[in-house]
This record gives sequence, C-alpha cells and structure tokens, in this order.
Amino acid sequence: MEKKQRGRPVKSEIRQNIVEILFFLKQATGYEIYKVYANIFPKCTNEVIYYHLRKGLETGEFKLVKIKQEQGDYSWGSLAEKKYYSLGENAKPRMLKRVKEHIQKLKKER
Repeated sequence: MEKKQRGRPVKSEIRQNIVEILFFLKQATGYEIYKVYANIFPKCTNEVIYYHLRKGLETGEFKLVKIKQEQGDYSWGSLAEKKYYSLGENAKPRMLKRVKEHIQKLKKER
C-alpha cells in the first residue's frame, strides 16, 4: 500500500514558472519577476510570488544573490530593501518559448 504524503506538494506550477523567468533574466528582484509573470501566466498576487521565492530558497530552486538598500520616496518610508534572486542548483528550467520571447521583447524595448 502506498504511503500518502501529507501537507502541500513540494512541486508548484507557479514556482516552476518563476524558474522559467529567472532562467532567461539570470537575476531579478521579486517585483521584476512579478511584472514579467503577470504578463505571461495566469494572474496571481505579488504575495504569492514572494511566498514561492522564499519556498524556492528552502528547496534550492533559487538562491539569493544580493540584498541592496535603496533610498527613495516610498509610501512606507525612505528606504527599500531589494533582494536579487537567481536560479539555484535544484532548478530544472524547461525553457518555455513564450517566456523567452517575452523577455527578448522586453530587452529590445529598453
């Protein structure tokens, strides 16, 4: 008899989509990932993206590259902490064509 796993499954379609985005961007902040995600995949909240980035750090799918403190005029104050993520050793990108095309289009617009 098979043993049933308890709790949430370790795999996540949202986290896999983030892997696809980071594969082509190389590194990005959570907000940059969210903006790309919202243009390619079904809607989800910014909080869900940040949840999966944290979970991906635990599973080794992502790694934290750097944390920058930036001064500015934000609604919450004058300081923002920006975390930059890249792919970890456990990431398995599928190299989706639509992600590649969208990111190439973004890079041309810059």
